[in-house]
Amino acid sequence: MRDIICRLGMKIAVSGKGGVGKTTLASLLSTAFSKSGYSVLAIDADPNATLANALGFPHPDKITPISEMADLIEERTGARPGQLAPYFKLNPKVDDIPEKYWVEHKGIKLMVMGRLKRGGTGCYCPENALLEALVAHLLLKREEVVIMDMEAGIEHLGRATAKAVDELIVVIEPSKGSVETAHRIRELAKDIGLENIKAVANKIRNEQDRNFLVASMPDFEFLGFIPYDQSVIEAGLGNWPLINSSLDVVNRVQDIAACLSAIKLGSVGEPIT
Repeated sequence: MRDIICRLGMKIAVSGKGGVGKTTLASLLSTAFSKSGYSVLAIDADPNATLANALGFPHPDKITPISEMADLIEERTGARPGQLAPYFKLNPKVDDIPEKYWVEHKGIKLMVMGRLKRGGTGCYCPENALLEALVAHLLLKREEVVIMDMEAGIEHLGRATAKAVDELIVVIEPSKGSVETAHRIRELAKDIGLENIKAVANKIRNEQDRNFLVASMPDFEFLGFIPYDQSVIEAGLGNWPLINSSLDVVNRVQDIAACLSAIKLGSVGEPIT
């Protein structure tokens, strides 16, 4: 298991088809960086919010997503969610929100963003304005390691924030559907100027699984291959912290974190001491 050698801030977005293990990777990366001395801010940007569970936060069901904080949204945008509002602030003040509304457990700070409203569900809304401004602040202004657990797309990212993301990691499993989703995500990411896109293979049972993914994605760079482990599945079903599940899986993710750190170090030169 390699040591993480860089102390520079990073912005990492994790995406992939539902069920492939995005939250598993995001949670274990958060823990790996935190244990190595980084200040870590984990962002749950998946509408099916389970990152708090995976990280072992107490009472995760009591964490209110930012998109559901109606009073906060009205205070910052001038419009209350769900009410007809022809005018509201498109660039609301958000710089003080992280410290006020994150929750912290064992050195990891967590913010749950909630669902962005899609185009087709009505016009642009104050909830979206606040979430987009907050994501931009977290990616552009914060100096710690920010790890964002996305849904199967990149809806929380725009052209401005994409430039701040050091790596978009697409998690895949040995299935045709997962591979197809990975290619779609990369196309969407490149459309907004996000070029640093890599893959992490999960649930690898044997060499055949590994060979299938490498052959199906010849133009992707793989950061690592994580073995299938039933204990990880059981931890997810039982809402147990994933760090306590499989030592082999934890070590593989530690290696991926070290690789990401080395990539960041190589892109900026010597680390700041």
